[in-house]
Amino acid sequence: MKLFYADHFVLPLPEGHRFPMEKYSRLRARLTDSGLFGAEDFHVPAAASDTEILRAHDAAYLQRMVRGSLDKEEIRRIGFPWSEAMVERSRRSAGATLAACRAALEDGCAANLAGGTHHAFRDHGEGFCVFNDAAIAALAMRAEGRVERVAIVDCDVHQGNGTASILANRPECFTFSIHGARNYPFDKEASDMDVELPDGTSDDTYLTALQAALGAVFARGRPDLVIYLAGADPYEDDRLGRLKLTKQGLAERDQLVFEKVKKRGLPIAIAMAGGYARQIDDTVEIHTNTVCSAARHFRKRQTASL
Repeated sequence: MKLFYADHFVLPLPEGHRFPMEKYSRLRARLTDSGLFGAEDFHVPAAASDTEILRAHDAAYLQRMVRGSLDKEEIRRIGFPWSEAMVERSRRSAGATLAACRAALEDGCAANLAGGTHHAFRDHGEGFCVFNDAAIAALAMRAEGRVERVAIVDCDVHQGNGTASILANRPECFTFSIHGARNYPFDKEASDMDVELPDGTSDDTYLTALQAALGAVFARGRPDLVIYLAGADPYEDDRLGRLKLTKQGLAERDQLVFEKVKKRGLPIAIAMAGGYARQIDDTVEIHTNTVCSAARHFRKRQTASL
């Protein structure tokens, strides 16, 4: 199983910034120590090219981002100070999801150890999201002739509003989001399917809703590729989450997604998406569990088919 990681993911931020940037390097270290992955499983992704980004984003927005000519409001909405390193990080994060999709189509499963930047719109970024990696990757896989249909399964606690907006008129790209009803973004977009959950939703209620929704997602037509945003932020001790899932509940969420995908013989590319636990090690543990679970599920499938 190929894992895509670059040191560019760890962007230097001002002291006291609330984004847990170091979770990416900690995740890589935890996966290295897990015993499931060797050095050969980690790959440095290429940065997403202008051509790849412009399938999902406006040229004027890309130019302002690259030149550093965003206005103060645009920078405030993104939540990161502009720098060349921020632009490179965003390109690499999108490039890692592109690479994970290509690898998943060959091997069955692959993961971007960052990504899930689902709040980026065609003409602006917001919510710590600059370029929308899932939308960029879905459109690239179609443009490259690798797939006809893509399903984006977004289990971050926040709605994938940017993804829904960018892909609104692309019926071959199905967008599904399960998220907190009263959480950010407060003005929601319309995904192809949205499941909104009340504050305090716990494991059983969440898993029941997800089980039903995934059945409906796959009943809409068989995708050639699934992009899974495995947010750690539905966790009960997440600072920005408002739901009450335990680590076990999140592990069962991942298992449910993987079993549904595996049963249909579909390739899956995974992105980490959000995670803001009060203790950063909790976020890292949840992300680690997701990637390790995927490795066990899909290596098992490959072994069984031999």
